[in-house]
Amino acid sequence: MVRIRLARGGSKKRPYYRVVVADQKSKRDGRYLEHIGFYNPMVSDNRFEIDSDRFNYWISVGAQPTDRVNKLIKNSKA
Repeated sequence: MVRIRLARGGSKKRPYYRVVVADQKSKRDGRYLEHIGFYNPMVSDNRFEIDSDRFNYWISVGAQPTDRVNKLIKNSKA
């Protein structure tokens, strides 16, 4: 199954996340199919950005977003 999830980057105590499309069996920071956005919890403005066209494409193909990605998308639309 293909999932849309967060892959962690950044240094110790300074997280930075990439929104990636990856196979469910791959590791959290491992191999992924496509990078479609980012989430930076350390800043106050422009924390979350995603390519909505690519997100909608992957949803139409059958990819499922994780709970955290769903929450970020709903918060960004509000």
